[in-house]
Amino acid sequence: MSELHGRIGGVSTGYDLHATWDGQQLSGRIGGRFEGKDIRLSLQAGAVTGRIGGDFVGFGATGEASPQQVTVRLGGRVNGDDVRLGGRVNGDDVRLDIREGQVQGRFSGQVHGKDVHLSSEGARLVGRIGGRFEGKDVQLDAPGVPLELAALAAVCAYKALEDQQASADADGSS
Repeated sequence: MSELHGRIGGVSTGYDLHATWDGQQLSGRIGGRFEGKDIRLSLQAGAVTGRIGGDFVGFGATGEASPQQVTVRLGGRVNGDDVRLGGRVNGDDVRLDIREGQVQGRFSGQVHGKDVHLSSEGARLVGRIGGRFEGKDVQLDAPGVPLELAALAAVCAYKALEDQQASADADGSS
């Protein structure tokens, strides 16, 4: 078993990520015990499936991942039915290209999406998701976890943090 752990975001506005990789499934927690989400991602024969969060508050992950590329759709679940959120403009697609330890790509659409710039430095995955002002830093230790899965877990943690911040902003404005 391998461990993935680290942080997405800063000290005050960020989430810890702790998960275990057993060779087929990455499972653990994004955030804390009370404010956070479970993460379960399976990678078998290049196919990715999983869920971040619970049955009603969370989102699913389905797609493909290889050492060269990640193409995954992140969606939600409402009343037991999967919901595909958006499309090419406002969707939650993840597309990452991996070359020589560099992970580059886009999350959540071409117009309103976020850039992903991550680097593998030995067993560490570091970089940034999003821009200079709106983005979050990524610092993960992931010895023994496939790079493509560690990068996807970072994007899922970013989405969980972004969803939580949007919910807090909506609660604060009402």
